[in-house]
Formats: sequence, C-alpha cells, structure tokens
Amino acid sequence: MELTTAYLDFALDPAERDGVRAHLACCEGCRRYVEQLRASIRALGDPPPEKLPADVRDRLLSAFRERRRT
Repeated sequence: MELTTAYLDFALDPAERDGVRAHLACCEGCRRYVEQLRASIRALGDPPPEKLPADVRDRLLSAFRERRRT
C-alpha cells in the first residue's frame, strides 16, 4: 500500500516508478487495484479542512502558549 500511495503521489524516484510501471504492465490484479484507488481519489477529491469548534481551538491555543512559557 505504501509503495502504491507513493506511486500515485509521484513520490518515487524514476527507477522505482519504472519498476512499478513494469509490474503493473504484467499484473492485472495490481493494475486493477491502482485503478480503483485512482477512481476513489477522483470521486472523493480533496476534502476541505475541518473547522475546529471555537472552544476547542481556544483550549489548544492556550495549551500551546502555556507550553511555550515553560
């Protein structure tokens, strides 16, 4: 899974990427898996960041400030 994610994120060096491509060319199961992941990524898109409730945000900021003082 980690290698597949790196492949889809373009995080592999050229030799590793070529190795994954070669494997996908001859392995139907892995090729299908990568296509399913790509379809999921397209369907889900990039979700917007979640907003923290104001009270949680305030408590976190206070904790960070307090920690910085120590």
